[in-house]
Amino acid sequence: MRFLLYNIRYATGHGYGYHLPLPFAGFFKKTNVNLGEIVTFIRSVAPDVIALVEVDSGSYRSHKSCQVRSIARALDHFHVVETKYGGGSLANKVPVLNKQGNGLLTNQKIIKHHFHYFKEGVKRLVIEVELEEVVVFTVHLSLKYRHRQQQLEHLHRIIAQCVKPVIVAGDFNTFGGDREVQLFLAATGLENANLTGVPSHPSHAPKRNLDFILHSPEIIASNFSIPDIRLSDHAPLICDFSFPGDH
Repeated sequence: MRFLLYNIRYATGHGYGYHLPLPFAGFFKKTNVNLGEIVTFIRSVAPDVIALVEVDSGSYRSHKSCQVRSIARALDHFHVVETKYGGGSLANKVPVLNKQGNGLLTNQKIIKHHFHYFKEGVKRLVIEVELEEVVVFTVHLSLKYRHRQQQLEHLHRIIAQCVKPVIVAGDFNTFGGDREVQLFLAATGLENANLTGVPSHPSHAPKRNLDFILHSPEIIASNFSIPDIRLSDHAPLICDFSFPGDH
């Protein structure tokens, strides 16, 4: 099973032009052209499961279209998508922000899915998707260190309920480095697919480890890579997984 994790920054792009004519002006620009390039890239690596962080589910930037739904249609994948803010968040009342979320796409049958919400932080969504052999969690953790640690504690409790092997993927915003996730890995028993700590942010000159693909030890990870793709401020992560009984 080929797994792709990609924070696509709402398909608003990256690079020098993102900050013209004003800093962060790219956040407000239309996204269709860049989304098309992202679809082309995704198709080229042929993933079976795609965890997408920072997707637009229907603001003016995407011409009122859900980006996850558009990508799923292009790839003939099943999908789930949801806003990343909790129900009581003020962000849900602000245009554009209330269309910002995360999603998961797959060419496999989705047995069931569930949306969890952390109690801490602004970005609170946890997407849980059960497939035949694995349960996949997609997250985007808080910018605040204290909130991230509280969210990881909550995530540990959610994962502990799973009977099947799990994959946890997302943008962890670990500005303090890999050490921020060490207690979480120890508590859950999960392993990091990125064994050598290759950075993924910013995509034009990676120096930070913000994005993670973590997995149960009974799942075998291979062919991990972070290709030099600059369609977002994050580079994508790719990993192949095999499961007990595959051989």
